[in-house]
Order: sequence, then structure tokens, then C-alpha cells
Amino acid sequence: NKFTSPLKQKNKQSVSGVDTVSMKEGDSVILHTGVKTNKQNYIIWYFNDTRIAQISGDLSHICTDVQCHNDGDERFRDKLKLDSQTGSLTLTDITNTVSGVYELKIISSTSSSEKIFNVIVNDVSADERDEVKTNERESITLVSDETKNPNDVLMWYFNDILLAEITGDQRKICTDDQCDERFRDRLKLDHQTGSLTIMNTRTTDFGDYKLLITISDRSFSITRVKIFNVTVTGEYIIHSFNSFFFEEFSKNSIFLINLVSVGMWSV
Repeated sequence: NKFTSPLKQKNKQSVSGVDTVSMKEGDSVILHTGVKTNKQNYIIWYFNDTRIAQISGDLSHICTDVQCHNDGDERFRDKLKLDSQTGSLTLTDITNTVSGVYELKIISSTSSSEKIFNVIVNDVSADERDEVKTNERESITLVSDETKNPNDVLMWYFNDILLAEITGDQRKICTDDQCDERFRDRLKLDHQTGSLTIMNTRTTDFGDYKLLITISDRSFSITRVKIFNVTVTGEYIIHSFNSFFFEEFSKNSIFLINLVSVGMWSV
């Protein structure tokens, strides 16, 4: 193990209960330590008994894939972040391969404590991706199925552009400059539910809309992700089809009238 080992010492040890964290693939989570680091503390994170991150003094380390797992499955590649101030561990864009037991050890010169997180990651099927179809100039409402709590943070994105945000009692909708003016006066945000309404839709509104909901607890914070794929059918397509149909119908009607007039058909 290439990590710096903590000082071996006799100290008072305490173990807290197990926090169960249940999420879906694609979500992110922050596992909180509840402390602020100092040069005398060692903070060590384990995953299924394998050391994956550590802060010792002024130095912080996150394991490489080889250090994290000898079989080289690279389950943690670009998914770990360690807060140098608190020692909290962030797992981003998670998959079910990171389900398991995460153990936190905090060691000081006089005491040590342990905390355990049981992380459960559920699969997300293609059916859970919301498909929304509408016609140009109609309005659509993108609805979150989550129950909104007062401390939740909700953020709506379209192609990485932040459209709207709710933080506590405050809500914000992007300005025209931030939205490239494409959504000028066409967005409405429901403060109670977090639902986003797009009015007078245009064909340029098609694409993926991402809803991020951050739910904070004393021991952890989860950011849930929900994606809406929006398709907007342009009026010109319907208009062109109607024009084509009318034109063909008119031609055929004239042809039938000419046949009748020359006596080829009797009516």
C-alpha cells in the first residue's frame, strides 16, 4: 500500500451506526465526515476493506485504479473527490459497481472514531428516461417525481446551460444572455413542485433537459439526476403535409371530372 500509514497508538475508539444510502445509477453522493481536518488528524476511507482515500497532515491522496483494486476493474476511475478541508468523500456519476460498504476512520493523538456507510446503487432502465413529444407553439411541463423538501436544491439544465434553480425559498430563472435568448419569456418555474414549464415551444427547444435534485442529510448529500428527452415537431412539417395532400386531392378531382366530361365514365 503506497498510502502513508497512520500513527500506531493507543487511544479511545468510538464507532457510530451504519448509514444506508440508496441511489440510482448516474447519481452523485457526498459522504460527510462531520469534522474539519487539522494537521494532527488522519482521515482514511475504505471500500470493502480496500483503502481508497486518505488525508494525513497537509497531504491528501486518492488511490489510483491499481491501488484501489488489484483486479484492475477501474470502478473508481474519475469518480472520487476528496475535500481537503473536511475529508468528505464524493462519488460522481456512479454505477452499480461501486455498491458496497464505505468505512471512514478518523484518528487523532487522543482518540479515534469510525463511521460506516452502506451504499446501494440501483440500475436505471431505459424506460426511466422520460420522452416528451409536443408540437411547435404548444406548452409542455417537465415534472419531477421527487417530493420537494424545503432544504432541497433543484437545478434545471439544457445542453449544460443552467435554466432555472430553486435554493430554499429562493428561485431563479436564467437571463436572456445566459440562455442565448432562445427561452426569452417562455420559462415558468413552480416553486412548490420544482416543475419547469416551457411555453410557446420551438423546434430549437428539442434535446435533453436535465434535472438535478440535491438532498442533504447530516451524514450525506445525494444529487439525483433525471433526464427528459424533448422532441418538438415543427408546424411547417404539418403544413407541408396538408398542402401536399390538398394538392394531390385537387389533381385527382380534376382528372376524374375530365373523365366524366368526355363520357369515359358515367355517373
